[in-house]
Amino acid sequence: MTIRTYDDALAFLYSFVDYSTARSYRYSPDVLDLGRVRDLLLRLDNPQEAFASIHVAGTKGKGSVSSFIASALKHSGFRTGLYTSPHLQRFTERIVVDGAEISQKEFIALANQVQPAVEAVGGLTVYEIMTAIAFLHFQKVKVDFAVIEVGLGGRLDATNVIMPAVAVITSLSYDHMHLLGDSLSDIAYEKGGIIKPGVPVVLAPQQYEAEQVLLRLAEERHAPVIQVGKDVHYAPGSHSLDGQVVQFWSNTEQEMMDRYVESAGVEEWAPARFRIPLLGYHQVINSAVAYATLQQLIQQNFAISQAAISEGFGEVRWEGRFQILSREPIVVLDSAHNRDSALKLRIALDDYFPGQPVSMVFGASADKDIEGMLAELSPRISRIIITQAAHPRAADPESLERIARGFGLRAECINPPEDAFATAFRRVAPGEVILATGSIFVVGEILAYWSRMQDKGSGWS
Repeated sequence: MTIRTYDDALAFLYSFVDYSTARSYRYSPDVLDLGRVRDLLLRLDNPQEAFASIHVAGTKGKGSVSSFIASALKHSGFRTGLYTSPHLQRFTERIVVDGAEISQKEFIALANQVQPAVEAVGGLTVYEIMTAIAFLHFQKVKVDFAVIEVGLGGRLDATNVIMPAVAVITSLSYDHMHLLGDSLSDIAYEKGGIIKPGVPVVLAPQQYEAEQVLLRLAEERHAPVIQVGKDVHYAPGSHSLDGQVVQFWSNTEQEMMDRYVESAGVEEWAPARFRIPLLGYHQVINSAVAYATLQQLIQQNFAISQAAISEGFGEVRWEGRFQILSREPIVVLDSAHNRDSALKLRIALDDYFPGQPVSMVFGASADKDIEGMLAELSPRISRIIITQAAHPRAADPESLERIARGFGLRAECINPPEDAFATAFRRVAPGEVILATGSIFVVGEILAYWSRMQDKGSGWS
């Protein structure tokens, strides 16, 4: 079969098993076999060995952390690849070089290139093939660095065939419990599977149970550990809807930081200080994790300046994460999809829009902790419109409505997400915030709809 068009390429990919659309499967070595991934890459001459890499796992924040790192590397003069999943609107969003996603033409060519090897190996999944395509693209365009985000878990993820310069594990919380385990220890064990012998690992602040597992894995593998909050410290500065100020300092700089604070900033020494466009206190932590990772690369003699980090952090983009889509009325998109991320979203709402009523458009995947998410968000919600994304794992609106009403929320069901959002927009009261959240798939559909309406110059009447 010759793949001639972009649709042909997608049809080729989706002709294989796609676990991202499955409501349940076994997360085990016989299902997710890294041996077949290595076999596929060997037949493609191991493209993942052509560039240096950073490997990023975690429950929440890994996309933001990856974007911070990639942007700083780009501004340091490195040709930089970024591989993430899932996508918001277009499949090609997953593979980016220096801020530009892979073109459809390049994607078609690479699909044709991998096809013979894919057929020879057999049993591969959509994600495994996509990972190989990403590595091939990064090799073809000669990236210096690739920031590789884990898709699910870590130990058995298709990306876990790389030998990175630094491994990163962002905040861990309960998600995908039916696959990764129902305790933080189990989840940490799976995420910690990316820790490699002798490779430095940067850890975001973790709950004690998860932290102990990660530290034990690192010790067993003789991997140096850098803990954000212990070895690298962070503090927020001023913030507005335009961005926020963050500052970082190392443990060895703590005495100087103390003198700096006591002198009200008069001291000659000052902590590293940056302005970032991503909003919410959780992004302060994510940027600190990225900063700590970049410091590890500097220690490995990669040429990365503070000025490049400042420029990279200042220009980072990561859509669908407490994204302010409009200011009149206020429209916020956020891809919160578990209880912990819903709590962070509620804190951000209180921080940026204190006391303002919130009308929420909400849809979620059926395998998520929907009750947990609504338990965190319901105190800030005045009314809710339930919707359903066009995705096989999406929960049916009627079941979501029953759960919402159990929290005392005024709920109604409107499909599809663009109609739910348009209804919320038409009804918005003065001073009210419109929030769309619960699923990256809902957010992606609304973002696409918004873009179409902006192109048409719609008055939203």
